[in-house]
Amino acid sequence: MPANIVVVGSSNTDMIIKLDRIPRPGETRLGGEFLTAAGGKGANQAVAAAKAGGDVTLVARVGQDMFGERAVAGLVDNGVNVDHVQFDKSPSGVALIFVGDDGENSIGVASGANAKLSPADVRKAKSAINAADIVVMQLETPLETIQAASDLAAAAGATVILNPAPAQRLPAKLLKRVTILTPNETEAELLTGVKVDSEEACEQAADILLAKGVEIVVITLGSQGAYVAPADSKQRGPGFVAKAVDTTAAGDVFNGALAVALAEGRPLTAAVRFANAAGAIAVTRIGAQPSAPTRREIDKLAAKKLQRTDAPSNGVAKSKVAKSPTTQRAAV
Repeated sequence: MPANIVVVGSSNTDMIIKLDRIPRPGETRLGGEFLTAAGGKGANQAVAAAKAGGDVTLVARVGQDMFGERAVAGLVDNGVNVDHVQFDKSPSGVALIFVGDDGENSIGVASGANAKLSPADVRKAKSAINAADIVVMQLETPLETIQAASDLAAAAGATVILNPAPAQRLPAKLLKRVTILTPNETEAELLTGVKVDSEEACEQAADILLAKGVEIVVITLGSQGAYVAPADSKQRGPGFVAKAVDTTAAGDVFNGALAVALAEGRPLTAAVRFANAAGAIAVTRIGAQPSAPTRREIDKLAAKKLQRTDAPSNGVAKSKVAKSPTTQRAAV
């Protein structure tokens, strides 16, 4: 049976301008290329999980406008169950995104209907959550809604993955419900006060989060892969070589693929490798949901042998977490 996954989160329409570089404050850049793509962290993760082989249901709100209609149609086309995607009187969420030639981005979001996703909406999806192997959440919808979803998921015995993005401080009662927390370096620093610039710092940040009740911490490290920290062992899993074009949805694709691999019963390290492969493919394509790879593509890359010269064979390496260029080991 396919992995049964529920994603609780946002749906946006991304309006993207690709430029030679991201404008500085007060600066106008000419010569950009404009396109639109389906986005929103919740919808991105749902599509990524569906394309990776999962049986996925999204709990979300969209506006009663052309953006909302297109978003729902795109989800259906990608195999996502939209029974719990509701239309709201508020406008659909919109993200304005600048993407530079180096693949880096700058994003501003108007939440719109995403801000109206409520605990009541989550409770309406209780039957879907009760049947789920894994429930995935992010932070583009109200925190009380995320708490309600985590409470229901924990009560049902589902694995709870929380991608704490956009970064914000989180209450202890939420962290205690989380099975796997997947911050990037910036988010890990905000949650712990530790600047994540070395593997020693990764270990320190992970220990702080584990002490708050999270069962497993996976810190995504961009081109350096991911630092994987269950309570009993810690190590960094390397990324895959890729030339980054757009990093917008790399983290979302990582989380969607991770959920599928874990729901299928893969060991944690193997699941992270699968997710790293998915994220590496995503950065080579522009747009959020359009960048999500198929299961066949992920399996093909994940099967490639990695040179692990920059990763520990066991335990925690003492090396610096390098700030490498975008054409290297790209993951999340």
